[in-house]
Amino acid sequence: MSGSSLDGLDVALCILTLQRGKWSYRIEEARTIPYPAILRERLLTVMSGSAWELAQLDAELGRFIGNACKRYSGRAELIASHGHTIFHQPDKGFTTQVGSGAMVATTSAITTVCDIRSTDVALGGQGAPLVPLGEQLLFPEYNAFVNIGGICNVSLHGPKGIVGYDVCIGNQALNFLANEMGEAYDAKGALARSGSVHEPLLAALNALPFHRQKPPRSLGREWFDAEVRPLIANKRIPLHDRLRTVVEHIAQQLAKALLKANGPVLVTGGGAHNRFLMERLRKLAHTPIEVPDQRTVDYKEALVFALLGVLRMRGEVNALACVTGAKRDSVGGAVHHPN
Repeated sequence: MSGSSLDGLDVALCILTLQRGKWSYRIEEARTIPYPAILRERLLTVMSGSAWELAQLDAELGRFIGNACKRYSGRAELIASHGHTIFHQPDKGFTTQVGSGAMVATTSAITTVCDIRSTDVALGGQGAPLVPLGEQLLFPEYNAFVNIGGICNVSLHGPKGIVGYDVCIGNQALNFLANEMGEAYDAKGALARSGSVHEPLLAALNALPFHRQKPPRSLGREWFDAEVRPLIANKRIPLHDRLRTVVEHIAQQLAKALLKANGPVLVTGGGAHNRFLMERLRKLAHTPIEVPDQRTVDYKEALVFALLGVLRMRGEVNALACVTGAKRDSVGGAVHHPN
């Protein structure tokens, strides 16, 4: 996994077992590999670059992912690679993740599934979220989930089906502001805790048109650059107050999305380590908020995409139309063999 917050490449070695129609899992190893500064900068700026630069980055990131997985050659049967999203425009019929699957497979010598979202988008869906199916199969004891990554998303599992969608901005905004102070992120939310809510900024964030759209809906980095960054980059507002306000915005939007949650909510993703954000979410949400062990917090999405890759190889549905808004359920993903 490579998320929009650009924390690094998440690599998880997962054992997935199907017995009597039920899936179980074990994460054998997991690590996050930081991007070299130059590669990270290119991932941030390639949206405004040339087609040549995008193609070059696709191959380079594929090689980087392949080398990261190479140590598992002989142990892993399959790589499920999400790649890194550069463009996400499902209303225009495309979503673009770089990280060439062919390069991953040949570099690592492991069969690779990639480009898992595009089939759903071609069927008129958002291509997201895909994680709710994995949650249903791997975490059946929960009915509500929140992931706080670069973007926050929620999925609610009920008797009438699953509702899942992107809710609001997440670590993309928090990390962007922490970078102003030369920090990669706001550790435990300490900087935000020291600030005060700036009410006009909070009102502007909550009033963004996206928040009035009904699901299915999804977000890409383009939205952050166009809609959110101009608001939070206003240096006339003290930095600590901007951080505090973004935390409040996230907590309010998530609490609103969880109004129909049935039972405790499992919260994962990097934002689950933000103690102040978790305090605000627990204060505003009407249902218990649970944060699991650190490995599950950090690698649940990598685990779920591993399962989606396995489902692809089995020829089984790995994208649910009821969540994405596609014409039908689909089996998504391109397969690359190393030889």
